[in-house]
Parts: sequence; structure tokens; C-alpha cells
Amino acid sequence: MSSIDRSQSVGGTRTYEVRTYGCQMNVHDSERLAGLLEGAGYVRAPEGSDGDADVVVFNTCAVRENADNKLYGNLGHLAPKKASRPGMQIAVGGCLAQKDRDTIVKRAPWVDVVFGTHNIGKLPVLLERARVQEEAQVEIAESLEAFPSTLPTRRESAYAAWVSISVGCNNTCTFCIVPALRGKEKDRRPGDILAEIEALVAEGVSEITLLGQNVNAYGSDIGDREAFSKLLRACGRIDGLERVRFTSPHPRDFTDDVIAAMAETPNVMPQLHMPLQSGSDPVLKAMRRSYRQERYLGIIEKVRAAIPHAAISTDIIVGFPGETEEDFEQTLHVVREARFAQAYTFQYSKRPGTPAAEMDGQIPKKVVQERYERLVALQEEISWEENKKQVGRTLELMVAEGEGRKDDTTHRLSGRAPDNRLVHFTKPEQEVRPGDVVTVEITYAAPHHLLAEGAVLDVRRTRAGDAWEKRNAEKAAAPQGAGVMLGLPKIGVPEPLPMATSGCGCD
Repeated sequence: MSSIDRSQSVGGTRTYEVRTYGCQMNVHDSERLAGLLEGAGYVRAPEGSDGDADVVVFNTCAVRENADNKLYGNLGHLAPKKASRPGMQIAVGGCLAQKDRDTIVKRAPWVDVVFGTHNIGKLPVLLERARVQEEAQVEIAESLEAFPSTLPTRRESAYAAWVSISVGCNNTCTFCIVPALRGKEKDRRPGDILAEIEALVAEGVSEITLLGQNVNAYGSDIGDREAFSKLLRACGRIDGLERVRFTSPHPRDFTDDVIAAMAETPNVMPQLHMPLQSGSDPVLKAMRRSYRQERYLGIIEKVRAAIPHAAISTDIIVGFPGETEEDFEQTLHVVREARFAQAYTFQYSKRPGTPAAEMDGQIPKKVVQERYERLVALQEEISWEENKKQVGRTLELMVAEGEGRKDDTTHRLSGRAPDNRLVHFTKPEQEVRPGDVVTVEITYAAPHHLLAEGAVLDVRRTRAGDAWEKRNAEKAAAPQGAGVMLGLPKIGVPEPLPMATSGCGCD
């Protein structure tokens, strides 16, 4: 869980806090929720308060294990605060709200508003209606009312942004409930996407991440099988856009034209997150994943041939129902062959409402744990070996904000390489701002980061760094309204999560 907005009453103005659980799509939606609330006159108060806002919004996830218990535990913590503060309101949205609906107000009757994934734009109206009518408002739309990117937003980053290109998913993976909660895939028009990107670049953004539940299936809703590769190439023609990333693709839809677009478009970064889930064909079939090991490794081989320095990451589930030791060995085989820069590994656990939860052959926890530890040990070894290959390379880094937890004590700064590897580098005498670009030589490799211990070779001040500096100046002048609120068209996206886990693990 991440809490992106913390507040308390400020000078009589009603304040808000948004707590976000789960995937990038929820982070994206929370930026919209914050924008909607600020557009309705709410204000985010200083950092550090916990549940002291006039409105506390939970943007929930239904995929993570024990998600409902965590939600109700947090709601219980707020109950006495709400009882002692007349006028305080609590709202619950997101995937768990879409799934559980009336159950939430039955288990936590002090909740004022429950809304779903399809109608986040209704939050201010529902809060006001709950206040006037003095009763809980539960409104769950069954289909998308407004594409999230058309809603107001409160964008946190001045230099990097998410851009949603689609919502929903047409897959039927047996371990995933997201399609039931987010609905069928709905694509945005290419012109709307590019207009949003151009507006972001005009504001100083230099890196965007294209976001979708199944991002490379883009085009299925608008009838163009090559729409995603065309979109990547179109991004390459936007002046001032330095870095383009996307997450998360599905192997089924990963076609040769996408690989060619990645290789031939200079600002599309040499990074790919390609969810595997399992290396076993029988397990992939049970998961309803529409590819097999040979197809998956074939994609990896083609990507490496076209983009030799690409860093490839993945998702893997250990202990899916019916997984044998032989099945698990096939997963290890793919990991050895693919040589992922990083893998997000998950122990399978039942998700209520999914077909896999009712399958025979549920694996004992002890067995799952033992396999998981073997997988992690293998991937750690490979990650370290792959990072060691970076030593001696000269790389351009986009300076990042808040990614080096030890930077203050080590007198370093941190940035992201084109392939998204995290690099900590020696702080130069010249001022360097988040969004600026530095050139460094890699001197040391650890499994999860690189070091550039020598002097910075070059510093390039950028429009993105200017935008970061301007935003911070505005924040200092008006701390209660800090952030980037965009005017018409009301667009913008939150700061990317570095090497984020893929969606809800359903890609």
C-alpha cells in the first residue's frame, strides 16, 4: 500500500487523503481522484497526518492476498476518529469496492461512499449526496462512464508521467479477477493519446509510460492489429519526448511489428516487462495463458536479436494448483534461458471469485515456499551476473527523485538508465535536478542496482528539470495546494513506479 495524499483541516477548507492499494492502474486512478477532489474545492494538507482529513478515500485492490482484511482493519482504525469528528467522510473505491459492493457498508457502516472502477468521476457528487442525505451512497457502474484520462488530475511528477491507452482486459486467466472488475478492453483513440502526450511534453515531461491492463493488445477495440506499434512510432515523432516505456504486455499479442517499432524508434527505451507466470506448458494451459514455453522464449530471442542491450523483466507465479516438481523445473529452465534482469515472483494464493481458487491440486504452503526460495535464489544470481555486464559502460541517466534511500548519507544521487536499471552516482559539484540527464561510467554492480563511483562525465540541464524546479517553487509558495493541476484538456498522470510490478499480476 502507498499513501499518496495525507491531509488535515486547513483554515476551514475541507481536506482529503487518498490511500492507494495495488497496481499502476490504481495509482493512475488515484491521481484522478485527487484532481476531482481539488476541483471540487478540497485541499490536501501537510504531509504526516494519518486519517485526520475531512475525507479519506481508499482506492482498493481485490487481487492481493488478504486485501479485504487489510481494508477493514484500516476502516476500523478510522471508526473512532470519525465518531469524534462530525462531518468527516470515508469513501471506498477501486476493485474491491466493485467486487464487494454492499458488503462494505454492512461490515463498516461508518463508510459514507462506495464507488467502483467505472465511475470514479462521481466521487465528489456521491460525497455531497451522502452529506446532504446523511446516509451511505453505494453506486457501482457496470460499464465505463468516462475514460479516466478525461478527468481532472493532480499530477505528482514534473518530468515523468503515466499515459493510459486502454482500460479493461479481454483475457480469462484463471488466477485473475481483474477482467470481471475492470471490464472488457476499451481503447482510447490514438489522436487523444498523442494529444495528451504532446500536452505533457509542453509542460516539461520528458518520459512517459504507456499504461494498459494488456497494453500491447491495444487496437483490438478499434480494429487495428498494428495500432500499438504505430502508436510507438508516433511517440517517436513527438519533439521533446526523450523516453517512452510501456507496461504490461501479454506474450499472446507481442508481434514482430512491435519489436521492430521498439528497435527503430530511438526514444522507445530498451526495456521490456514480459510476464511469464509459468514455464510449464500444462500449467500455462491451466492458467488459460494462450502461449507456451517455445513461443515465449522465441519472443525473448527476437527481442534480444533486435535490441541487444534490452533489459527484460517478468512476473512468475510459484505453486499454481496442480504444479508438479517437473512443472516447476520448466519454470527454472525458462529463467535460465531468458536471463531476466529482474523477476517479480509470487507465491500462489487463492483469490476468491477466480476459477483457480476452486481447482483441485492446491499445493501445500511448505512446498510452495521451498520452490519459491529456489526460484528467488536463481534469479538473484542471474540478476547480479547481468548487472555485472554493465560495469565499464557509459550510460545516460535521467535523474530521479526519491529513489535512493541512502543518497543523503552517501552523498550520491540516483537515476534511471535507458533500460530502467537503477544507478546511484556521485553527486557532482554542478547543480543537478530531477529530470536532468547525466552521463556516467558504471563501476560496480549489485543484484538490484548499479554504482557510478567516479566523477560525472556530463550534465545536461533539461526542460524537465526546469519543470521540476518551477513546481517546487510553486509548492514552496503554496504548500497546501502543492502538485501539478492541469487545465483543459484535464489530463496528466502520476510519477512512474520504477520497474513496477505488472498490473495486478494478471498480465
